[in-house]
Amino acid sequence: MTSSVQQQREALGQRLREIRRTAGLTGRELARREGWHESKVSKIEYGKIKPSDLDLRAYCLHTGTDDQLPDLIATLRHLDAAYLEWRRILATGTRHRQHQSVKLEAGARQLRNWQPQVIPGLLQTADYAEAILRYGVAFYRIPDDVDAGVSKRMERQRVLYRRDHRFHFLIAEQALYTTVGDRDVMVGQLDRLYSILGMARVTLGIVPLMTEALAAVENFVMFDNRIVKVEGATAELTITQPREIAIYGQAFDILAGQSVTGNAARALIRRAIAARDSRLDADPTVADSRSPARLPRLDNL
Repeated sequence: MTSSVQQQREALGQRLREIRRTAGLTGRELARREGWHESKVSKIEYGKIKPSDLDLRAYCLHTGTDDQLPDLIATLRHLDAAYLEWRRILATGTRHRQHQSVKLEAGARQLRNWQPQVIPGLLQTADYAEAILRYGVAFYRIPDDVDAGVSKRMERQRVLYRRDHRFHFLIAEQALYTTVGDRDVMVGQLDRLYSILGMARVTLGIVPLMTEALAAVENFVMFDNRIVKVEGATAELTITQPREIAIYGQAFDILAGQSVTGNAARALIRRAIAARDSRLDADPTVADSRSPARLPRLDNL
């Protein structure tokens, strides 16, 4: 359970507590009328347990607030959908998850993406995407449909050329050095980033390695100001609460202010390519080495 989901559960509980108190009903009396254990009301109202549809109906019935039931149930449904484990999302492999991303990206006019460890999916080469998805298949032990997943990820990138869309990608300089696949895969990916810097409607910023941690946040994607997707090791979190979206927007603005673009970003990319060439000169075996991140960042998987 993430802190965000827990906060939403507590907020729902607080709302139910206010409904009950406004109606002049004690928790003990509500429990007596419904045949609940006395502690159940407290557990619901302080977010210790998630209420069911029937629990919400009971609150509305005994407080005379039937008009609030549809909104309460909608809030509960959002709680159910906000936190999805990767094992459920990826149960049939990687392609279906890519298809979901296609719909989200097509429906957003402004997309903001922060990645501290790897290259964002919309900017990945096919070889880089294949390596990322293979890490995910092995790590989560899901069906191997990597070829289909890569094909769908490449299809997703068509959205970059839509005139009505704007994209702002931020990556940490570390992402230029985190090895995905091997040297050839990485050099190809870094060349791709170099070319991205000249694309219309796309802004690419790189946050330098020694930058102060004013906004130390996990990777996330913002779709307009409607939805934020946050990837964790075990689950994906969907955030729709305006207050929380605003916090992610603030973090993105801070990181954008710390990033470099244009020629300064090109210099960082050239430096990362040169670093790989110098490693190869020092040790020819490094070309075949593989050193992925400790946990796979499936990046909008």
